[in-house]
Amino acid sequence: MAEQRRSQRPASGKPSGGRPTGAKKTSGGKPASGGRSAKSGERSQRWSPDAERSDRRDSRSGRPPAKGAPKSGAKGGARSGGKPGDRPGRKNDWKRPADKQADRTAEQAVYDGPDLPESITGAELDRSVTGQLKGLPEKLAARVARHLAAAGMLVDEDPETAYQHTLAARARAPRLAVVREACGEAAYAAGHYAEALAELRAAKRMNGATAYLPIMADCHRALGKPQEALKLAKSPSVANFAPEPKAEMTIVEAGARRDLGQLDAALRTLELAPLMSKSRSSWVVRLRYAYADTLEAAGRDQDALMWFHRTHAIDADELTDADERADALEKRLG
Repeated sequence: MAEQRRSQRPASGKPSGGRPTGAKKTSGGKPASGGRSAKSGERSQRWSPDAERSDRRDSRSGRPPAKGAPKSGAKGGARSGGKPGDRPGRKNDWKRPADKQADRTAEQAVYDGPDLPESITGAELDRSVTGQLKGLPEKLAARVARHLAAAGMLVDEDPETAYQHTLAARARAPRLAVVREACGEAAYAAGHYAEALAELRAAKRMNGATAYLPIMADCHRALGKPQEALKLAKSPSVANFAPEPKAEMTIVEAGARRDLGQLDAALRTLELAPLMSKSRSSWVVRLRYAYADTLEAAGRDQDALMWFHRTHAIDADELTDADERADALEKRLG
């Protein structure tokens, strides 16, 4: 889970984990911090084919044409190199025996994506996501929905395959914010931080959502750019975040300070957060854990022990290893 792994390693610069938005959870996993805001779907642009894309994709199936195939706008017959009466841009490989068909290009392989189990129909997605797919042709929307649903189901156990599913969805509907968002979050889970940052930036441009900022900041940390993470942490919109995404950004900001060797500043950042909240929500657990971990890094072992115990006291879902960290500290302190 993204939050658990990030809160346990706030100084590592190797964040990971997250769930592509929209797919219903199929396990106990938590959505990635900074996921799609409730209203982002209302602001996203709908995608539809245009003339520029028609040159790159078969006009009927939407697949990338085979290498060397005529563009879909070309004339038929002798001008396209085919027989008189051939339909423009028609692909005939499907008629050939399997052993004589051309190999799939890398672009076509990405477009195909991983195999889709028949049990995944796309109905697994939230309505807010399927609503954004209605601007696509019916068959195309169904295929995109299935890839997004598959990604959501696989992201915790097989994030790389989940990422490949989102790439297949993006190849079909690159102008949908929810698709770029899912692609970004899956890339983040799979450890492709530069790609995740690019996709989430694209989604933010499309729908104006700011809820991606914590993950984007965490990507900057993973790419060795803590100063960029701090810039995002100081964005004006962060002040209006709900408690959970605000806590996520606080953890990332403190981690960036640690990346820069600024332990005192990291502690001050965390001390301004509601560490003593009476809530037992996961964001409070992660805040307390990050504070305890930073205290230990600063050499304040007794204070760290106290906060690991306070973390464990509210960590009913065992999001962290606070109990193990507390035991190790007690043994070291004698």
